[in-house]
Amino acid sequence: MKSTKSEKLREAIQHAAAEFMAEVADSTSLITVTNVHLTPKADRATILVTVFPDDKEKDALAFASRQGGKLRDFIGQRISLQHLPYISFALDVGEKNRQKIEELSRKAK
Repeated sequence: MKSTKSEKLREAIQHAAAEFMAEVADSTSLITVTNVHLTPKADRATILVTVFPDDKEKDALAFASRQGGKLRDFIGQRISLQHLPYISFALDVGEKNRQKIEELSRKAK
């Protein structure tokens, strides 16, 4: 798969996942899709999310994982693919660490 084709697919999955989460997530936490890691064969997609507030991360990740099949169907309706990738979710710890560093640098000023 060409890198540009792969990048377009990754972005399309990210957009569809963000749209889906906005529709199905409840109001107890804010789930934000920050990135998608796609395998070279595009058979697996790991959707990276951040959750606010932090104490709801475990529940939100469990909720997102339960919604994986519905999300896969949703993506299939939005993106024309012969084979839909297997969907999994993970917390975006890189984004979380970046936010902590930014917060600490603001406090240091």
